Amino acid sequence: MSNTRRVAGLVLITSLLLSGGCSTVKGWFADDDDDANEPAPLVEFEPEMKADRVWSSSVGKGQGKIFNNLAPVISGDVIYAASTDGLVLALDKSNGKKLWKQDLDQPITGAVGIGPDSVLLGSSDGSVIKLDASDGSEQWRVVLDGEILAAPQSDGRIVVVQTYNGKLRALDASDGAELWVFDSNLPVLTLRGTSTPIIADRIVIAGLATGKVVALDLNTGGMRWEARVAVAQGRSEIDRIVDIDGEMLLLGNLLYVASYQGRLVAIDISAGRKIWQQDASSYMGLDQGFGNIYVSDSAGSVVAYYRNGEGVRWEQPSLENRRLSPPKAVKGYVVVGDLEGHLHFLDQVDGRFVGRIKVDGKGVRGRMLAEGNILYVYTNSGKLVAYRVTGLDD
Repeated sequence: MSNTRRVAGLVLITSLLLSGGCSTVKGWFADDDDDANEPAPLVEFEPEMKADRVWSSSVGKGQGKIFNNLAPVISGDVIYAASTDGLVLALDKSNGKKLWKQDLDQPITGAVGIGPDSVLLGSSDGSVIKLDASDGSEQWRVVLDGEILAAPQSDGRIVVVQTYNGKLRALDASDGAELWVFDSNLPVLTLRGTSTPIIADRIVIAGLATGKVVALDLNTGGMRWEARVAVAQGRSEIDRIVDIDGEMLLLGNLLYVASYQGRLVAIDISAGRKIWQQDASSYMGLDQGFGNIYVSDSAGSVVAYYRNGEGVRWEQPSLENRRLSPPKAVKGYVVVGDLEGHLHFLDQVDGRFVGRIKVDGKGVRGRMLAEGNILYVYTNSGKLVAYRVTGLDD
């Protein structure tokens, strides 16, 4: 599949226009063969598991009409979710009972982050908003100079925010005052998305649109190390897109990162040393299970890579052009959502289809959550649904 076809359906932004507000690049794909980008037909199989709905709740307008990737987050017994129209809910994760609601009257594009006793959100105009986790009351709000597409993160002292214009900022968690800023150089053309920063071991780790991962001192913003995940190649700007937009995965001392049109890489965060790398292309996040690292690739395949770097364990290619969500491991399965609202359950051992349900006709794009055998799904239209995942005989 050509690079042009792989990026069809994604939102592309020219970094040269960022200073005047993000603008979508239209008309790139006018000569494409529409049939080449049609979602693959659903294959038939014999179900081997079931997913029973436990509860469902509505969260505003969900992802909205643009390419948002809002995702809920769990802290203790509470699940927090936000919609693009500014509605924030705290729900009991066991039964979906509403604990509190806050209407921010602000378009939310980066959500949801949590810190000790706080809920953090980012907006399209660069606002960072901190709410009290117990009742949703607003503690502070500051405005930065770039759209926020990923959830802010905090260790309780410092809030870290990555903006779409290539900047990483640290704010004082008590009042939002800026502590330091790191600025990276954006490529001419990028996908509309930003990887969520990770705070670990007194450093903050961020994936960039340049195909690099950086680790900065959490207190000062000083560079600890830099690692290249992908190298831009090709003659056209589309060919040279190597964004790191999906959620990175930190397991112990190893960081797993995938880039668009680049690689899946395992990095030792103590020194930024690459342990292994495999060719891959993904703009979504990763998950792990059964000794595998799971990737939803940009063409629509779900790929399981051996966690030790030995290569591909299995690949399920039958979901081509279905614009898959990040994968999520739950029980003995790995599940992905698609643009039509199906959840596809694959066996973690060999990648065969074992189950399928339809949640919402508007699609599932955001990252799912799982605890035990409970799967939490936030659909594009704003449904937040909890499923109990079991075998047929359970």
